[in-house]
Amino acid sequence: MATKRDYYEVLGVDKNASPEDIKKAYRKMAIKYHPDKNPNDPSAEEKFKEAAEAYDVLSDAQKKARYDQFGHAGMNGAGGAGGPSMDDIFSQFGDIFGDDSPFGSFFGRGGGQQQGRRVRRGSDLRIKLKLNLQEIANGVEKKIKVKRHVACSTCGGNGSKNGTATTTCTTCSGSGQVRKVVNTMLGQMVSTSTCPTCNGEGKLVTERCDVCFGEGRVLQEDVIPIKIPAGVTEGIQLSVTGKGNVPPRGGVAGDLLIVVEEEEDEFLKRDGNNVVFDLHVNFVDATLGTSVEVPTIEGRARITLDPGTQGGKILRLKGKGIKELNGYGRGDQLIHVNIWTPKTLTSEERSTLERLRNSPNFQPKPGKNEKGFFDKMKDFFQ
Repeated sequence: MATKRDYYEVLGVDKNASPEDIKKAYRKMAIKYHPDKNPNDPSAEEKFKEAAEAYDVLSDAQKKARYDQFGHAGMNGAGGAGGPSMDDIFSQFGDIFGDDSPFGSFFGRGGGQQQGRRVRRGSDLRIKLKLNLQEIANGVEKKIKVKRHVACSTCGGNGSKNGTATTTCTTCSGSGQVRKVVNTMLGQMVSTSTCPTCNGEGKLVTERCDVCFGEGRVLQEDVIPIKIPAGVTEGIQLSVTGKGNVPPRGGVAGDLLIVVEEEEDEFLKRDGNNVVFDLHVNFVDATLGTSVEVPTIEGRARITLDPGTQGGKILRLKGKGIKELNGYGRGDQLIHVNIWTPKTLTSEERSTLERLRNSPNFQPKPGKNEKGFFDKMKDFFQ
């Protein structure tokens, strides 16, 4: 499978390009590689699709942020860019060139022929979803309750009584669009715009549905399953296609957008794909050595502290961290050893420690090979 090119490279813009610069770059590419201007040229059509896919991501603030952070890997799975279809691409041109622009209709399917009614799209729904560290580390499937507009089953979604009380719009003859011929630098072309009488629907309701009152949609609560991939981060946005609101009187539903929030764990802290645990041990256990249980993402694990363990030592549990987003690797768990110093002592405890204070083995004698805290951290994260 061919490696995808960087979206910024595809459009010929840099990462700091403004939304208007991105739109202009895409408009230029769309005109240059449009299939109607390059018949029987498969390479032009591929570049046309490639530019459309790049624009679909870079023109959307949420998608662009995810792409800037994770690259193409962040666009896979839920909410990923799987490459828009030709119908999806052509439906963008009203936004890119303007509904009243001759290019908006000429560069649609059919190269200036009368098009069918543009499919209307409903609004997206956005919700926040809290995930604990275990769910983030391994991925999880959730069932989410959402209230959304769905097509009215009584009228079939067209808003009329029994679904039949409609009449064809006489202004556009049911096409949802009106046409006019305009002269451009490319010659005479047919421009289309949304019919002002039926607002692009092609039909007029003569008697409203008793259930949805002519809206063609009703509000209902749905339970929607969603798979959360392992390795997601705070603020990342996932989407479920077609699980948003349907528009009034027919069309396709928008998407359900899920914004991830990380719940703070009681013991473990996240650092990228690693998790960190602060282990506090008393002076005697650090001196004599011991075995202790520590929490991990997968439960509890027993580790051994060697005799003479120094404060600041970092132990590593390989592969006990978080899976990489859309990858095969996994982080580690780092255990930071802290020597707990008591603040109050009994007279007997104080007497015992006073006897040991000047003992030769209790005098600090750091070796030349012993690294400081920052050197240890540098070794772990290189």
